[in-house]
Amino acid sequence: MSKVIEQKKQIVEEIAGKMKASVSTVIVDYRGLNVAEVTELRKQLREAGVEYKVYKNSMTRRAAEEAGLAELNEQLVGPNAIAFSTEDVVAPAKILNDFAKGHEALEIKAGVIEGNVATVEEIKALASLPSREGLLSMLLSVLQAPMRNFALATKAVADQKEEA
Repeated sequence: MSKVIEQKKQIVEEIAGKMKASVSTVIVDYRGLNVAEVTELRKQLREAGVEYKVYKNSMTRRAAEEAGLAELNEQLVGPNAIAFSTEDVVAPAKILNDFAKGHEALEIKAGVIEGNVATVEEIKALASLPSREGLLSMLLSVLQAPMRNFALATKAVADQKEEA
């Protein structure tokens, strides 16, 4: 009997550790998805470096309390799956939100963004942000704009002096 309790404690510690280490965690209700749809979702999440796992709610509740995220406990009813991302804040929200648009059976319930409990609306707002690469390209464009404008201005001045 104590061996079973030890295994459960290890699972609770594992979940709590993942919740603490993740920059973004999203909880979804996957009820109604068939095996092929779940496999496709897992594939998309895996390619983005997101871990997607199903845990028992009782253990997840204890782990949430241990991680200081007890507000999640009211969402932990019914069949739930959790997506953990340790690198990209936007990836799990974006993938799950896009998948939910095409598959009404998938329901986003709640999440944790950088240690703060997030509502469904906040998760969907996060999902609407561009990807990390998109944000970096926007930043690069903004940083290049002054140099580009300076180069165009000096070329225009040089062209004017040539004409004169």
